[in-house]
Amino acid sequence: MKKLLKNGKILYKDSLIHKDILIENSVIIAIEDEIEITNEMEVIDVDNNFISPGFIDMHVHLREPGNPEKETIKTGTLAAARGGYTVICAMPNTNPTPDTMENLMALQRKIESDALVKVLPYAPITINQKHNTKLVDMNSLKNFVCGFSNDGFGIQSTRQMYEAMKNAYRYETLIAAHCEDEEILYGGYVHKGVNASEKGWNGITSLSESIQIARDTLIAEETNAKYHVCHISTKEGVRIVRDAKKRGVNVSCEVTPHHLLLTEFDVRDSNFKMNPPVRGIDDKYSLISGLLDGTIDCIVTDHAPHTIKEKNKGLETAPFGIVGLETAFPLIYTNFVKTNIASLSDAIKWFSLNPARRLNLGYGKLIVDRVADITIIDLHTKRAIDKESFFSKGRNTPFNKWVCEGWPIMTLVKGKIVYKDRGYFE
Repeated sequence: MKKLLKNGKILYKDSLIHKDILIENSVIIAIEDEIEITNEMEVIDVDNNFISPGFIDMHVHLREPGNPEKETIKTGTLAAARGGYTVICAMPNTNPTPDTMENLMALQRKIESDALVKVLPYAPITINQKHNTKLVDMNSLKNFVCGFSNDGFGIQSTRQMYEAMKNAYRYETLIAAHCEDEEILYGGYVHKGVNASEKGWNGITSLSESIQIARDTLIAEETNAKYHVCHISTKEGVRIVRDAKKRGVNVSCEVTPHHLLLTEFDVRDSNFKMNPPVRGIDDKYSLISGLLDGTIDCIVTDHAPHTIKEKNKGLETAPFGIVGLETAFPLIYTNFVKTNIASLSDAIKWFSLNPARRLNLGYGKLIVDRVADITIIDLHTKRAIDKESFFSKGRNTPFNKWVCEGWPIMTLVKGKIVYKDRGYFE
């Protein structure tokens, strides 16, 4: 049966215009001012809400296999669907890691059985994501992954990253790098800044990130590799990426809502502990500037669920990471679009179009004959974030009780409804 999204609004040249959208066999077959209802249609009254291309998150931790107490593919993709995501890219820090065809195929079977949205896995750059192991067989894995990443660990060996990027260029795939020089971490767990100094906390210098971004962009320039900077957090890093793009380096980068909205002075407990840490005020505004001028390509969540018990260990010893799939778009819409810092078109570009382009996916736009990956969003209702209502197993968020607008209320993947807010749709 065909699905008709009736009485919705879509973006057209930065304006919202009324359109009906007709879906058949997972594909959009018509977008018109008004589509006549017939008996062969399932009609969904969108009630003047915004119809968007589905969101794409290039950086998510699903924890399965290995840590199902933190998250599973089922709960993580349910959280993604609720957050408006139709495609998520799963980082490989699982147990086992998808570093061989056997492990990767086992993961793919689990994704096929349990995932509510499309999950594109990363493979690690090195065997088991270890520093002292060999590079994975990129050629055998490349057609089954969205790219290669050791997220959670910076590649410490310049030679190893050089060899990895040469392989990435040879096999036409993506390297997504967690940039962190471990020799200068000094046991830090927050940003090394004024607040850490005043409170006696061990700080992580910005140099640990920026020095690897500088190294890697030079390697990417030398090798012509397709290179992506994960969760950029420093003003120096933004400057380096901006300069690299001007030189024509094939580099992109991502930023999280927490690095755009929080600084070192907001840190109160372990729910504000993530890697890289939220940094100084100058860093925050450099990230915003980089996002607005195109230096930073997309917004990701770095969704990293942990158990309550783990996060209750305290700021110094609790694990790094926060959840974000269910809150990312409302946070950005409320704090950037509603405040006129950015347009709604900008937000959709960061959440959908740009990641689709970087991953070479045919998504990110509402176009006839394109797959019906769609998110319907209420742009007006104000509601507080409630971590206790999360579909994710994780409750580790610094944004609990923040009041937001821009809530996804229905998500469709290949034309199939994978999430709907019962308050809007029966």
